[in-house]
Formats: sequence, C-alpha cells, structure tokens
Amino acid sequence: MTMSTSQKRYAVIGNPISHSRSPSIHQAFARQCGINLVYERILAPVDAFTTYAERFFEQGGLGLNVTVPFKEDAYHLARSNLSARAQLAAAVNTLWVDDGVIHGCNSDGMGLLSDLLRLGFNPEKSRVLMVGAGGAARGCLLPVLEAQCKELRVLNRTPERARLLVADLLAFRPEYRSRLSAGSLNDLDGVWDIVINATSASLSSQAPSLEGLQFSERSLAYDMVYGSEPTAFMTQSRALGAGCQADGLGMLVGQAAISFQIWHGVLPETDAVLDELRNVLKVS
Repeated sequence: MTMSTSQKRYAVIGNPISHSRSPSIHQAFARQCGINLVYERILAPVDAFTTYAERFFEQGGLGLNVTVPFKEDAYHLARSNLSARAQLAAAVNTLWVDDGVIHGCNSDGMGLLSDLLRLGFNPEKSRVLMVGAGGAARGCLLPVLEAQCKELRVLNRTPERARLLVADLLAFRPEYRSRLSAGSLNDLDGVWDIVINATSASLSSQAPSLEGLQFSERSLAYDMVYGSEPTAFMTQSRALGAGCQADGLGMLVGQAAISFQIWHGVLPETDAVLDELRNVLKVS
C-alpha cells in the first residue's frame, strides 16, 4: 500500500485483532473532521507487545489504541507519562508520542460516562452499582465518581477483589470515601438508579447472579458487552423492572471518540457512527 506523506498513521494493537471495529470508527471520525489518516490493525504476539508498539512509533506512527490482552503492557510502557485515569486503572488503551516520549491514557471510563449521558442517565446524585471488579470496572470508577454520583458500590463474586479495588482508588483519591463501597453480589439493598455489568458473563449468554436486585421504571441496566441481540443481563434486568436497558456499543464508540480527541484535539460526534455500527451488527 502506498501511503501519502500527508496521511497520519494510527492503529489498534491486540491479539486477536481481526474483529476490531476501531478502524471503521476512527476512519468515520476522520471523515467527519476533515482529517487525513491511515488506521490499521496490528496483530502482535502475546509476548512481544513492547517490541511491536515501539517499532510502530519509531516508524512514524502517532497513536495506538490498545486492546486485549495488552492494556497492562501498555501501562508499563508509558508508566512515566500516564494520565490520572490510567494511573488508577493500571491499564492503558490509548498511546501517543509527544516530544519523542510515549504517553498513555485510559479512555474507557469517559467512554462509559459519555454513553450514560447520551442515554439520558446522568450519574449525578444517582445510586450506581458496578458489578465486577476486573479491569473493565477499574477503568470506569473515577469518571463515575467525578460525575458526582450519590453512591457507587462495587460488587464481585469474590468480595475481597472488590474491596481491594476500592482500597486502591481511595488510596489515590481519599475524598471519595463517603460515596464508594464494596461488597459481595448479595449487598444489594434498596433500588439502584444505574446498574453496570462489568463482568464478562454476557459473552457466554449468562447474567451475573444478583438475587434481590431492585430496579424502578426510571432505572438503567447497562451491560458493557454488546451484540446484535439484547444480552442476558439486559433480559434479566427487564424482567426485574428496569425501565431502560443498553449494551456497551455506545461505550465502545465513546471511548474511541476520547482517544480521537487526545490525538487530534477535536471531539467528534458519535451518534451517526453508533447508528452505522448498530446497523452492521443487525445484518452480521
């Protein structure tokens, strides 16, 4: 492929990577904003992330999105130049070079927050429940807290893992102690305004076991997993009375928009790109 010297080079790196929708998303953003770029997929061996990432930047690449299983590797690669969100998440999904130095950020949480707002569910003054205490949850806690939620509780099948995650955040931002807590999947008192499934259960067509979970007709059930059909968690939540259910496709587009803004200094509109992706899923 012959590449114009005026084209800026970006990519997403992962293993596997052929399924990634990042190229089509970023190319759509670029057309919208009048930016000339090339955006590629890079399949890196699981033990050679750093080599492939550094080579990409040495060859003139300007920005990398990072997906499974390399987000922790990217964190270590950029650990001297991390955003606050990346420091807390201990994971990086956006890399770029500034003055020859690699920088890292985690845009997942801001992508989630932007999608919640798009759906009409501002976390401000809301009771928010985060189910799961892995990397997906870790990257999203700080933006939700910064949105001034009334309460944020992290639950996990292994409660010690949830408590460790909360302790890590509070060591970093102790001012959130009164609004952040952790527990087991049974710690479900009262009605929750926003319930976010950050587990991978829906990937195997299962829903997390949340006996006693209470919604209202004004509640949102949000699954970070997405697909052509409602996820198991969305179906479960509808049966329990949640007034609105959504999957994570909007979060995917939202986090890509934040990465695009970091690289190009402009935040693209996401609605048309999201609609296009949704239509692709329906026919795939």
